[in-house]
Amino acid sequence: MSKQVEANSKKIFITGIGTDVGKTIVSAIVVEALEADYFKPVQAGDLTYSDTHKVTELVSNTTSKFHPNAYALQTPMSPHAAAEIDEIIIDLKTVELPKTNNDIVIEGAGGLLVPLNEKETILDLIHPDYKVIVVSRHYLGSINHTLLTVKLLQEKGFDPVIVFSGEEHVTTEEIIQKMTGVRIIGRIDNEPYFDTMVIREYASLFKDKLEAL
Repeated sequence: MSKQVEANSKKIFITGIGTDVGKTIVSAIVVEALEADYFKPVQAGDLTYSDTHKVTELVSNTTSKFHPNAYALQTPMSPHAAAEIDEIIIDLKTVELPKTNNDIVIEGAGGLLVPLNEKETILDLIHPDYKVIVVSRHYLGSINHTLLTVKLLQEKGFDPVIVFSGEEHVTTEEIIQKMTGVRIIGRIDNEPYFDTMVIREYASLFKDKLEAL
């Protein structure tokens, strides 16, 4: 990804410990809190109601811009396989960060080691100057998945932070924090629904910590 964003603006990458852990909701909250732009490099499936559509609907400030995907694939599966069905190969040299002077939130797909092609994964989309937010949701095995994700990022030189999502599980959250030492931005509860008002409430709650990244 080419570095075409203003040097002192934040580039925040949102990754998860797996699929369906809440990355898109977290992305909307961070976009709203910072009035940042939004970019999802690779969308696989759900093109008529993509993650970009969802974030656009949830964000109510008038500053944020929502940039088109670098790759919009037809099939909801691992990007490398969805790309093969579309008879293309994802080439990271063609994935350029949108030109903007604003902060920008970049949402990944699945977890860090989701393949994009035969050699590269989502992790290869994350540049050294990016801030990384890991979204962790409690389920059987989520401690292992969270620790693996954080450890890999730390080994690559990143200082990730965590947002927990879903029903609170105190012992899970405590052991993750103790074993990783990472900062916790906060937690998003199992809300009955998410709309612009709920997103604004969380954005206000997380704003100071996000600005400090």
